[in-house]
This record gives sequence, structure tokens and C-alpha cells, in this order.
Amino acid sequence: MNDKIKILLAMIIFGSIGIFVKNINLPSLEIAFLRATIGSLFLFSFSIIGKQKVSVSKIRENAIPLILSGIAIGFNWILLFQAYKYTTVSIATISYYFAPMFVIIAAPFILKEKLTGSKLACLIAALIGIVMILNSGESAGGFSQNIKGIMYGLSGAALYATVVLTNKFIKGLSGFDTTLIQLVVSAITLLPFIIYRGEIEKVSSLGIKGIMFVLIVGVIHTGIAYLLYFTSMKGLESHSIAILSYIDPISAVVFSTLLLSESITVIQIIGGTIVLLSTFLVERIGKLPAQSFEK
Repeated sequence: MNDKIKILLAMIIFGSIGIFVKNINLPSLEIAFLRATIGSLFLFSFSIIGKQKVSVSKIRENAIPLILSGIAIGFNWILLFQAYKYTTVSIATISYYFAPMFVIIAAPFILKEKLTGSKLACLIAALIGIVMILNSGESAGGFSQNIKGIMYGLSGAALYATVVLTNKFIKGLSGFDTTLIQLVVSAITLLPFIIYRGEIEKVSSLGIKGIMFVLIVGVIHTGIAYLLYFTSMKGLESHSIAILSYIDPISAVVFSTLLLSESITVIQIIGGTIVLLSTFLVERIGKLPAQSFEK
């Protein structure tokens, strides 16, 4: 399969995750745990079948950043899924795509990178876009609900920015190996909360449709989507990956409008476009890795 087709399919799959999550009658914690567990099992099985060797010594060397980023991924998913519950899939996704801006804010302190005027301009533009979305939101059960959803989305973005920054310190591991370990860490991290709450038993009451949606999120949106993504990267230049990655939020808007009949105002579309354009430009200016902002 052509590499561009692979990443295009991966982005469309990522963009459709909100459609399925919204139709799974489980709390966000349980959905995130199941996604991490099923996804890690799928990728682990693939590594065994494909006879891929993971360097135990490299994992030990990168233990701290792997653990920190794995923990952040688990809670980041919870926040993103909560955003879906309070606002539309499109608005939640656009809010989540604010992650590069959080990286820009934190990079001078953590990575000692300079905050240039062009990066600052992109940050201000993205903030204006978010304000436009905030001030025009009656799209998901009222203004307060919409605000809450956007805040969850932005919080998820902040956590994913943590993952991006932490990944900068991971050396000698492939993207596949890094993701596999991070998913395992996410599942292990969320397990105590799952046991304490005791609500995982609700899976049995989901019915065939609900269980199928859980499997789709774990296998297709996590396992298969990440496989398509990582196997496509070797044959594509970084700028191509960056451009194609924006199929994710665009497809999320299309899916939520067509399949969930979720409304989005003209002002929100303009604000969302400003946010996405700003994040794209800041990635190009700052040469941030495009793979860092996948769901």
C-alpha cells in the first residue's frame, strides 16, 4: 500500500474515533483503559508475529520518560473522551489540536528553545480562534456545557503536549516500540482506578453493538491506525506528514456533522480554521514532529 494512502487512512480513522466513543455507554476512564489494553495487546501480538525485537536495555535507559509519557497518554485520553461528552466531536477535536501551542509555551523552559516572534504570533492567533469558538457555542446542550467540553479538550491537549515534550528525551527506540510501551504503561496506570471504581463490569451490559464499538476503538483506532501511521513514516517527508495529519480534524468535523448531526456555527468554523492553521504554521516554523499530535 502507498505510504500516503496509509497515513491518509490513519488520519481518517483517528478523525472518526469520537463517533464511536460517543456511542459507548461507559465512563471515560473505562473507555481509556480498554483502549490502552486492547491497543497494547494488538501491537504486542503484531510485534511477536512480525518477529520485531524490542531492546530491553533501551527500555531501561528510557524508563523515566516512557513511564511519564505513558501516564500522560492515559489521562489525556480520559480528558479527550470527556470533551466528547460535553461538546461536539468537531469542537473537542479542534480544542485538542491546541497541543502544539502548549509545546511552544513550555519549550523555552524545558527544551531551552527560543520563543520567536513568529511562534508568538501563531500562539496569539490560536488563542483568538479558541475565544471565537468559546463565545459562539450553543452546540452541545448549552453554553456552559460547551465551555466545559472545550476546557476538557484543552486539558487533554496540555497533557498531550507533555507527551510530546517527554518524547524528546526518548533515545534509541522506534516510534512503534515507544508507543507499545506507552500503551502498556497507560493500561497499568489506569488499572488501580478501574479496580477501585468497579464499573468495568458495565461492559457486560453494553450489548453486542457497544462491545463492537469498544473493540473498534481498541483494535482499529489504536492498533491498526498506529500501524498504518508508523509504517508510512519511513517513505514520507516530515512536511508531507504534517500536511496529511490535518485530515484528522477535518474528517472529525465532517463525521460529526454527517453522522451525529452535530451543528457548528460559522464563527466556530472560522475560529477552528484559525486554530488549525496556527498549529500547522507553528509546526513548520518550529519543526515539531508531526507524529506528536495523533489521538
